[in-house]
Amino acid sequence: MLDFFTIFSKGGIVLWCFQGAGVTGSFTGPVNALIRSVILQERSGNNTFTHEALSLKYKLDNEFELVFVVGFQKILTLTYVDKFLDEVQLHFRDRYKNDLEQKGALKLLNNNFDFEDDFSMLLKDAEGSSKAKGRGRDMRTFEESDKSQKTVKSMIEIKGGDKAKESGGKKNKSTKKGGEFKSPKPQKPKEKQMRVWNIGGRSTKDLDYSGRNGDNGTDTNQEAHIDVSFMDLSICFSSGRSISGMFGMLKGLVGSKSLTREDMESVLEKMRDHLIAKNVAADISSRLCESVAKKLEGKVMGTFTTVTSTVKQALQDSLVQILQPKRRVDILRDVMEAQNQRRPFVITFCGVNGVGKSTNLAKISFWLIENGFTVLIAACDTFRAGAVEQLRTHQRRLNSLHPPEQHGGRPMVQLYEKGYGKDAAGIAMEAIAYARNQSFDVVLVDTAGRMQDNAPLMTALAKLIAVNMPDLVLFVGEALVGNEAVDQLVKFNQALADHSMSDKPRLIDGIVLTKFDTIDDKVGAAISMTYITGQPIVFVGTGQTYNDLRSLNARAVVSALMKA
Repeated sequence: MLDFFTIFSKGGIVLWCFQGAGVTGSFTGPVNALIRSVILQERSGNNTFTHEALSLKYKLDNEFELVFVVGFQKILTLTYVDKFLDEVQLHFRDRYKNDLEQKGALKLLNNNFDFEDDFSMLLKDAEGSSKAKGRGRDMRTFEESDKSQKTVKSMIEIKGGDKAKESGGKKNKSTKKGGEFKSPKPQKPKEKQMRVWNIGGRSTKDLDYSGRNGDNGTDTNQEAHIDVSFMDLSICFSSGRSISGMFGMLKGLVGSKSLTREDMESVLEKMRDHLIAKNVAADISSRLCESVAKKLEGKVMGTFTTVTSTVKQALQDSLVQILQPKRRVDILRDVMEAQNQRRPFVITFCGVNGVGKSTNLAKISFWLIENGFTVLIAACDTFRAGAVEQLRTHQRRLNSLHPPEQHGGRPMVQLYEKGYGKDAAGIAMEAIAYARNQSFDVVLVDTAGRMQDNAPLMTALAKLIAVNMPDLVLFVGEALVGNEAVDQLVKFNQALADHSMSDKPRLIDGIVLTKFDTIDDKVGAAISMTYITGQPIVFVGTGQTYNDLRSLNARAVVSALMKA
């Protein structure tokens, strides 16, 4: 029933693998997809990953830096997989512990992990127990049921009979024979016991040495008394009560054991609350903390490192990795490639109302002009009054900053518009054709702002993207949102997928984060948007002028996010 099972190190060395009978395809594709999309992107909060027709489950062993992956057809419901994965991990660790403790890739390559027999035994036991649990109980016969024990006499109810017997059968302890109630006597409070001092004795007479000054045995008595006192103090020290605080502190610093979920629970809870306070969506915060817990569970702490610092460093590394996703958008390089193919590079902007799509479109136009490219702006917002006039104003200002006289008499920015109330997809198609004929380098398509719940407008946006197939679809979102960012991006992507005519629909390719200068250190929206889409933040808007456009510095954002 299993398609494959593989054990490999986090360095990429396959230690052992198993392929099911009748499975001809290679499992390297699904496993590589799991590594790229989940493990490298710090998304290990959920241990299930789906790749085409396969469902993959994995488990991380942080002590020996191993990954255990099992794959099976996603149409199957295998209830024993999670327990089986744990058992294989424990069995493999116990058997090859000495080999795994040897550091170095060459030593792992030279070792021979003969695990077939153990794996077959564990798989047989897991499948057998699953079948035993799945086998239903046989139906009981009538004689075995409770109903068969009933008789006609037992079904006749006597009014007040049974209850009266029950109430009369037991005597009430709080009543006398005559039925009078006797209240319990109040208990006397405990008197304070006189303290007995171990060293000082029971009375002051034992401490009075005035009458024994001339006695030669005084020194002996004092020495004996001092010896007893030191003996008592040594007993106190040996019990560990007086120095438990110091050793407890040292035990917390020195790396003496592996991290467990219980050790990290309180620290992760504080980290989760901290992320939510910094505007990270609550669901994303929980997933991040769960991913960090799985990443650190079983890992041996370094010397003189606390649990808090270890968890904080792991979370910081995860956040940096999330903000640097697998796909990098390089617009200038892509525009030059489109020039070589003698076609315009098309960018479509989408987002909700009032986030600054048109303003940031103008900023990106200025950035492209500064790099020597000609731009055609397609006014496809035929819904909002004043949208075309706003773009015309931007066109006029940009051409004044870069006069046509400096570029051979050709304006660097032009506006393609057909007024209001027209089909946005048709206008975009005409604009792209016009740009190809007039040799424009870039086409920037401005669309109407729409809420993610507005089905007609979302359908129109999906149609525009499906018909024109732009090179880049940028979602424009503001940095002020928290949980709303997740809802917006999920529903925009869902609408694009639902209304696409292709098997592989075009989704959001990148994010433009606006109003970044208004949020101080509450930069959590950047984490939420990147985590939910897996796409990079291409630009960050930091002001009102054309120059206020920046690329995202991941480490600076994470530093602001982790600041107390």
